[in-house]
Parts: sequence; structure tokens; C-alpha cells
Amino acid sequence: MIVIINPNSTVSMTEAMVKTARKAAPNSNIVGWTSMDGPPSIQGEQDGDAAIPPLLKLIGKADSAGAKAIIIGCFDDTGLAQARSIASCPVIGIGQAAYHFASLYGSRFSVVTTLDISVPILETNIKAYGLDANLARVRASGVPVLALDDDRERATKVVEAEIRSAILEDSINSVVLGCAGMVHITDNRGDTSFKLIDGVHAAVCFARML
Repeated sequence: MIVIINPNSTVSMTEAMVKTARKAAPNSNIVGWTSMDGPPSIQGEQDGDAAIPPLLKLIGKADSAGAKAIIIGCFDDTGLAQARSIASCPVIGIGQAAYHFASLYGSRFSVVTTLDISVPILETNIKAYGLDANLARVRASGVPVLALDDDRERATKVVEAEIRSAILEDSINSVVLGCAGMVHITDNRGDTSFKLIDGVHAAVCFARML
């Protein structure tokens, strides 16, 4: 069993991640849990700090339930180090999974995320993972996390415009979708000159390997 834990309390985002994960690994037993005591979305350090205590309770519950791998469904990799310290199975952050996937695909990648407040967190994580040499840029689209759920059509167009800017300006091999709420955005352009990488898909692939 692979357990995807959403550290925020927006159930529809959990459902979207599980749908993506099951499509990526149709023969795996994948379940999704929502942290109902977490904030509605995680945008910045304050939200991340508030999400960690209830997240860790669910990590312990998943571990006790016999999870073979746990995926933290927040691109900030909220509580990842603490979760790994208490779980007996692999714990994978969708951010870290996406960055490693991008680095394996090519030498340079950019990240398109939500708001400016998230940029320093993602840059710090990428440096901590030793992948900053592969990073071209972390780009903020200006789209709040919940808009990806509540105002999907408009929000998607804005994110896609930022992706196009990254392709044109950043000299990259891939673009990483920098929010769990972006799982519905797929690379359907037919352009094979770069790769569009979703962290949930990457995390499930790594979870199956581990």
C-alpha cells in the first residue's frame, strides 16, 4: 500500500493526486489521506509550520497501518525530514521526487510554482538536495494554490503561460510543476524538446522502485 498524505485540508486536491497516482501506477494499491487539521492550502513558511503536527500524526498512522511507502503531497516537502525520522518505510516528498526526475531527464530545469512566497522555500530545498546546479529558475505564476481548484480554467491558463515563458527564456530540458494542485496540467503539446514533470507522478514512480 502506498499512502499519499495531503498536509492541507482540501479534499479535492487529495482526490486529484490519487487519480494521477493511480493512472501512473494502475497495479498498485494507492490510497489518499487528507489532513483535516491542516490549513486549507500551504503557501509559505507559516502555513507549512502549522501543517506539520497533524501531518506527523497521519505519518505514524500510515506506518502503523503497514504502508510500504508514504508520499507527502505538498510541493514544499512539508515535514519531510521529521516524517522520515518516525516512519519505518520510505517517505517521499513530491518536490524532491520531481527535482530528481528532472535532473535525470536533462541537465537543467525550471520550476513553475504558485506565489512569490513559495520561491525561497523551493530554492532552499533544491539546494539542500544538492541539485541547485541543475536549476535554471523558480518562477512564480502569481496563482494562489486554491485558485487551481476553485478557478481551474483561468488559473491553468496563467500557469501554462508561465511554462511557455520558461521554455523560451531559461535554456532548459524540463519544467517542473511546482504545486500539487497542478496535477491536472499535462504535456499535450506534442513538443518533445522538453519534459513537463509532475511531482505526484514522479513520487509514485520512485515509491514503486523503493
